[in-house]
Amino acid sequence: MNHTLRIPSRWRLAARFTAAVGLAAAVTVTGLPAVETAQAAGPPVTAKMKPGSGKRCDTRNGLPAADKTPANSGFPDDPAGMIHKDRALPKNFEFDLPGQAYDGLTTPTAAEKTKALSQVPGDPTKNVAAWKKIADASGKPADRAMEIYARYFANKENLTFKHWFDKRYIRNQVNNHKGSGYERQLVRDYKLIGPDWLCEVTVELFDKDGNKVGERRYDAYNKVKKEFNEFKSNSKLTTKQLANDRIVARSMPDNTFRYTGAKKFTSGQAKHIADLEKDVREMRNGKTGQVRGNQRMYNPVPKTTPIRGYSDHQRWFAPACQTGPQQLAAGANTCGTRGPANERALSSGKSPEEAKRFQRDANRLDTRGTLPRGGPGGVDFTTLELRYVGGLGKGKGMSYSMKADQMPDPDNNPGFGGEVRMQLSSDALFTWLALTPEKFWVNLNPDEPDRVMDAKFGKTDAGRVLLEADLEMKHDFSEAVNPDKHPGAKRYWDTAPRRDGIPCFPGVRMWIEPKPAQVREEDGGIYILDAPLKVSTQWLDVEHTEPGSTECKDLSDAEKKAIEQSIATNVMPVVEERINTDRDYADLRAVYTARVAAEYIRQQDAKTPTDFHKIINSDDATPWSLRAPHQDWTREQVWNRYMDSIKKGIEWFELEYGGKVYNQGVGGVDFSKQPKRNISKAQFNTENRDLDNTTTNSRKSDDASYRDLDTLYLGAGPAGSGSDEDPGGDPTPTPTPSDTGKPTDPSSSPAPDPGDDGTPTPPGNKPDPDGDLADTGSDTPVGLIAGIAAALAAAGGTLMWWMRRRRATAQE
Repeated sequence: MNHTLRIPSRWRLAARFTAAVGLAAAVTVTGLPAVETAQAAGPPVTAKMKPGSGKRCDTRNGLPAADKTPANSGFPDDPAGMIHKDRALPKNFEFDLPGQAYDGLTTPTAAEKTKALSQVPGDPTKNVAAWKKIADASGKPADRAMEIYARYFANKENLTFKHWFDKRYIRNQVNNHKGSGYERQLVRDYKLIGPDWLCEVTVELFDKDGNKVGERRYDAYNKVKKEFNEFKSNSKLTTKQLANDRIVARSMPDNTFRYTGAKKFTSGQAKHIADLEKDVREMRNGKTGQVRGNQRMYNPVPKTTPIRGYSDHQRWFAPACQTGPQQLAAGANTCGTRGPANERALSSGKSPEEAKRFQRDANRLDTRGTLPRGGPGGVDFTTLELRYVGGLGKGKGMSYSMKADQMPDPDNNPGFGGEVRMQLSSDALFTWLALTPEKFWVNLNPDEPDRVMDAKFGKTDAGRVLLEADLEMKHDFSEAVNPDKHPGAKRYWDTAPRRDGIPCFPGVRMWIEPKPAQVREEDGGIYILDAPLKVSTQWLDVEHTEPGSTECKDLSDAEKKAIEQSIATNVMPVVEERINTDRDYADLRAVYTARVAAEYIRQQDAKTPTDFHKIINSDDATPWSLRAPHQDWTREQVWNRYMDSIKKGIEWFELEYGGKVYNQGVGGVDFSKQPKRNISKAQFNTENRDLDNTTTNSRKSDDASYRDLDTLYLGAGPAGSGSDEDPGGDPTPTPTPSDTGKPTDPSSSPAPDPGDDGTPTPPGNKPDPDGDLADTGSDTPVGLIAGIAAALAAAGGTLMWWMRRRRATAQE
């Protein structure tokens, strides 16, 4: 059973059928090598090097012309395979991205449209050129903004301004500059200098009649080795380029091919290289080594200087911006944070359908392979969690880094919902800071309908997530005790105490609490390295019973203890795995890591006041109240669903004991404690090699590599007041604020664009009102002490068990 993508049992048969069909479809659609070969074997197209094509790589990339090519020039070969994988830590390369400074511009007003079209009316192309000339001469952001608006009105795709700006204007700048920046870095690192190396060479393609029918441009060519080189900053090879490479290979039999990527080649991309090698080897009578790959990890770093009044800042994790109810995007102002985490989240689709449109669009436009890994849908935003907090201090705000997995198949199943995930983590952080720790609990107990959760906590998304997770845990517990599905469940029923031959059913309270977590305080920040959760149980008698149910009312303390231990051993591991991996608990894990970060901020603020000082223990969580689509959510709704599940049963199955068959039906959370400790520096450096550099890079690069793992780090932080460049005397255009200080009305949103040891609080005890950190007795300099303790099932939280004798028949 796949716990990560678990679905309700009543849907499993249909899901298996759907999965089988989907798999067949995937095999059909992704059979690309055969398609490429067929294209290459079509009409008799030939290839020839374009005369005079290419320029020396050294002079083209700002290096002096070398008299000769060094002996150690070029890319290494891997004697054990086709792809050489450099194990060196990632390096950065820079490229210019000035347009990103204008990401605070909003849809132009009627007056702005008139002005933007005023230079050469009726001729959009010349009008753009005129505004560009004006902006280049004046250096005023207002003029550059007009140029941008003029370009927008010259576009004929009928896109919204934001879609056009992000997916066309910025995308084109990235395509134009990122590839060149990557090329410059490779020329320097691999010494692609001297007369042997040409960059930007073109091979022309001709039909049987000698007519030119296309061309293939290569990033570099070694004239002595006769080696064509393709550089991909995202390591993604395109079907069209590979098809043309087959034509070139057939027409120019003395030439070889090499593909160098700045990211880890996926299994699909590695297969493309292997398939091409196989085809070329067959063309050349078994000659090997014709196609090779080179993988060397790099982080692309765009160079953008924010401009006051024109650059977008987000209120996510920005303490100075958290005033008033329901603060949303800050828009074009100087309050908030900027960085790749924000950009990737905002550019992700809001739904699977929109994400697929964005993905197709990006792949169509990305002719030079400059998209971040996986493109706009390459981030699994359900796994996005806050993993670093630093840069605290009065007037400094906060820097942060988020960790996420990559989507395994972004082209067919892209990630989406980044904006919602960022908002949830940010809101949770401020909720943990604003409310005092004794409020951080939830409780589903049929005996206590009036004590579900604190009223203020119940009006926040952090509180909503905890209560929903408590109910989900009870549902999962019910499924995990089904003996037909889990061997451990059968062991429980076989060994449980019995009355009249019937196994006894436990009334247990259960809660989620941390296993020992790993954190590291270093250089003015905290790394949240691992924060796994576990599920604990304890017997708890309740008064509530369901009509028709029978329970073992005379259990001894020893029998209760035995049931409790059996459940913990045989059933809880299934539930625990789900809580740590299942998508249904992704929100819980996200708000949990935010809780860890919040406790660190509390500690630092207690030493020296930070920008969070006025928020901490203010007892006002109004700015982070429930957001759409959960704005009407109430704790009573969850309580009613819980009681309904008790009455109807969540999971039904048969039990056979004593010669009879029975139909069986099976039917809180506290974040007040946070004990943690530093792991040692030696352990940190050994187990998390280069994480410090990756975290730093994540605030500059939208594709920060952490070694060669399929893990992404995306960061952001305060950008200060931005550039001191004078916007000029003409204040036009005035960017429209994207935040009104009011909740977003869904009906007014634009239509989608096309196209440790932590000991749990004993049952019945109140949480520690101070929420102090537990001292583990470590002699390590303690900042945050190991095992991030946050008991996740409030005092009294229970799971009701009962048995209804739907059918009891003697066995023949």
